[in-house]
Amino acid sequence: MTKVVCIEPDGHRVELDIKDGWSVMQGAVTQGVQGVVAECGGSLSCATCHCYVDEAWYPRLAPPSDSEQVMLENVAAERLPTSRLSCQIEVQPGLDGLTIRYPDRQI
Repeated sequence: MTKVVCIEPDGHRVELDIKDGWSVMQGAVTQGVQGVVAECGGSLSCATCHCYVDEAWYPRLAPPSDSEQVMLENVAAERLPTSRLSCQIEVQPGLDGLTIRYPDRQI
């Protein structure tokens, strides 16, 4: 299990223990984090799990795929340099402490 910190749109901080190999989105949805819709269930076709990765953590992630980059063009909230789709962030032990923030809207 890896600890991931999710900051909900209202600023509430939620610490999650997510099974390694799961996506951040899966862990967030399973544990009831507010601010993630995940309409497509993680199939990279809706952009409703958009999140902002903490700047200190962003370089530690694998870069977004071309498909993720295309989907990030369709996010409802402002796209920032650290925007990612949380369904595409695979949890692994090296990400223990990863911090992300969900925007104020997904749709």
